[in-house]
Amino acid sequence: MRIISGTARGTKLYTLEGSKTRPTLDRVKESVFNIIQNQIKEATVLDLFSGSGAIALEALSRGAKKAVVCDNSKDAIEVIRKNIQKTHFEQKVELYNTDYKKCLENVKTQKFNIIYLDPPYKTNLAKDSIEKILDLNLIDNNSIIIIETDEEKNIKEIEKLKIQIVDQRKYGRAFIVFAKKST
Repeated sequence: MRIISGTARGTKLYTLEGSKTRPTLDRVKESVFNIIQNQIKEATVLDLFSGSGAIALEALSRGAKKAVVCDNSKDAIEVIRKNIQKTHFEQKVELYNTDYKKCLENVKTQKFNIIYLDPPYKTNLAKDSIEKILDLNLIDNNSIIIIETDEEKNIKEIEKLKIQIVDQRKYGRAFIVFAKKST
């Protein structure tokens, strides 16, 4: 896994060993960033369930001004710290080693332009996260939430929330859903 574009382009990132996490494939990451490329410059990004931190670091490399990165795994946080140092983004990252609910409470005074949710598959955490994000008013009408999931039933649950799905793509078994706040 590597940074695809921007100031840290080509930097190889550390990843977690084992099967507990599944890094977003470079081709999927590249496609996602091509879709949102006009929203990245000077954006504030939230990367929940971050794993290696690759999504947030890619956004920073492409011009985002700040990233909040959260994972509840100590192993993941160590990998993220190494990747932050390797890409030299220490001044632009706020790192949380906690569960997503506590993280969202900790950042409730901030607004995010881009939120990336990649919770463990086979869970309702995407839906629960979005509900909490909406309750805490962490986004505005121009913000985008990107959800990675492997089950269509999760998309059906997300559709019931006060958000509007504006795009949806399928890459292998992964669905990438782009949503905005309903107006």
